[in-house]
Amino acid sequence: MNTHDKIILLVEDNPDDEALTLRALRKNNILNDVVVARDGVEALDYLFGTGAYSDRNIDIQPQVVLLDLKLPKLDGLEVLKRIRSDPRTQLQPVVILTTSSEDRDILSSYQLGANSFIRKPVDFQQFMEAVRQLGLYWLVVNTPPPSTGRN
Repeated sequence: MNTHDKIILLVEDNPDDEALTLRALRKNNILNDVVVARDGVEALDYLFGTGAYSDRNIDIQPQVVLLDLKLPKLDGLEVLKRIRSDPRTQLQPVVILTTSSEDRDILSSYQLGANSFIRKPVDFQQFMEAVRQLGLYWLVVNTPPPSTGRN
């Protein structure tokens, strides 16, 4: 699987932050397919092949989930909890990508099994660099767990 085959699931409800993230990915030549879920329920539907994604092959999971915390319908911490509680997704790499800098959000994210917590920098150049490093690590350097035959 080359980097172009690796899907990124971006869970982001803010259209400006979504556009900024997609722009930063493109500017850093991260050309992977990006699936955008705009609330927590949609993210879980995508991961588990339910709702609007009931026809999706869930054997093909994202290389990484970029998860905002402040989401409508179901917040990011609850999404993370559900990802970690299901054997099909418990090893799914999840990076919290949020504007929150509250200690309780950071602590809760790690307690629930987040792989990384990144605060969205306000400055675009800082954000570009954060996305470049994130893409390099999660899509090129990191070795994901072997497939567990998720069905």
